[in-house]
Amino acid sequence: MKWKPDWPEARANLVRWWRRKGLALALTAPRAAPVDPVPEPPPEPADAEALWTDAAWRVARGEFDIARRRYYAEAFPYFGAQIGPGSLGTFLGARPHFDRVTVWYEPCIADPDASGPIRFSPDGNRWYDVHAALVDEAARRARGRYLVSLPDLIENIDTLAAMRGNAALLTDLIDRPAWVHARLEEINQAFFAAFDLLAAKVRDPDGGNAFIFDIWGPGRTAKVQCDFSCMISPRMFREFVVPPLERQCNWLDFSLYHLDGTQAMHHLDALCEIESLDAIEWTPQAGRPGGGSPVWYDFYRAIRKGGKAVQAVGVAPDEVVPLIDAVGPEGLFIMTSAPDEAAAERLVEQVEPYR
Repeated sequence: MKWKPDWPEARANLVRWWRRKGLALALTAPRAAPVDPVPEPPPEPADAEALWTDAAWRVARGEFDIARRRYYAEAFPYFGAQIGPGSLGTFLGARPHFDRVTVWYEPCIADPDASGPIRFSPDGNRWYDVHAALVDEAARRARGRYLVSLPDLIENIDTLAAMRGNAALLTDLIDRPAWVHARLEEINQAFFAAFDLLAAKVRDPDGGNAFIFDIWGPGRTAKVQCDFSCMISPRMFREFVVPPLERQCNWLDFSLYHLDGTQAMHHLDALCEIESLDAIEWTPQAGRPGGGSPVWYDFYRAIRKGGKAVQAVGVAPDEVVPLIDAVGPEGLFIMTSAPDEAAAERLVEQVEPYR
């Protein structure tokens, strides 16, 4: 990879981390000068939808930013092709609403009894076409300089909630559990089909792909999640979420679960019981200490004790070494950024003895 000369070493270290046998450090810093003279992109589109979906502008903007960052250790340059947090739901009928910060989704299942099965087809699928065009443009422009990640598809109950609405789906769990189970299996099949179509556009020579949360693996690799889990009990999580999640992790070669917020922490035991789930990432919600705070050390230790690799995000540079000392380097992935290249290089030197 032209913009990551040490990519073979980083790639090998990422595989060791997936296997719980090594430390991964995704460290970036602003470059003093761009790695290549990438031209400045045009001004941002005034329209919020175009800001997300204009492939030419998105890739120009992304490439400009990538060229101005340096990627240390296991960090690697990639274009993030996501169009909001939950693309799969739009492929299946949920209508996206765009603002300049995020994307929201309008439910499309008003009457479960009349809705029929959930099916995915790329033919004539407007939102799949929009996502595919963005991935295609990024792959065309990358030319071996950086990777292109898949969109943030999202799956399981989170996708069904986007299609049905949170409140209605919470009632469905009680009133029509068989309907929910059937739809979740259909969503899994849609995820598998959409993933493979998009991955074929960006798959590297190792058969791998990049995904958000700075992950890469030599095979089908994805972040998985269930933010809806904050609203349900451990019993319901095991009944509705675990079975389709387990099938998804079995299908993937490398999977990272995005565990978001203290309201979801009580599902950790169930997650650790999924043998095919490789790693768990922890995101503290707004208003709580960041991912490098000592208040989370015990939680990271619990994830490792449960047999999973762990990813810590939002870690400040001065929190990196104390975190490694507290949790141990084996199976620990730390995401951080430094204010400049000199600070990043000092941090790399500090972390080197833990390799």
